[in-house]
Amino acid sequence: MQDSAAEDFGRVLVHVAATRDVASFEVLFRFYGPRIRSYMMRRATDASLAEELMQETMMTVWRKADQFDPARGTAAGWIFTIARNVRVDHIRKANRPAFDPTDPAFIPDEPLSPDAGFEADESAERLRNALGDLPDDQAELLRMSFFEEIPHSGIAERLGLPLGTVKSRIRSAFTKLRQSLGEVS
Repeated sequence: MQDSAAEDFGRVLVHVAATRDVASFEVLFRFYGPRIRSYMMRRATDASLAEELMQETMMTVWRKADQFDPARGTAAGWIFTIARNVRVDHIRKANRPAFDPTDPAFIPDEPLSPDAGFEADESAERLRNALGDLPDDQAELLRMSFFEEIPHSGIAERLGLPLGTVKSRIRSAFTKLRQSLGEVS
């Protein structure tokens, strides 16, 4: 295609964007439709799928015509980029695993029995009380490490402490927690 023809199609695409003129879009469709279908066929796609992907590409061109910028490239480059993206999206959708409703990730956990729920609540209350008995700096280290899930190096950086100090204070806090909970004599 010559430069003047490329500029003409760029102007047609800009006109489609500005006016939503169906006749102008038909000019683009008649020229680019067969080329896109051929492009899809060369990518080892059967004829019906190539036709479907061409139609989807041209519909995308119609919907997104206002996004074309002739200063950034030619109409052909823009349209074939859309065609490539439509093809890639189709491949991704085709290769997506089928939804398995029996996957354990989608099955909710069984609710706790009343006695198990009571025990869990009681344990949580004991832990809250034990955390409250710790010195503030140790309780804060445990909150940062286990509730906020900040790595030890991140805690050290945030508090301006050496990493070894953070680790030893967390270890000390654990020892006090175990004693407070009656797990260690």
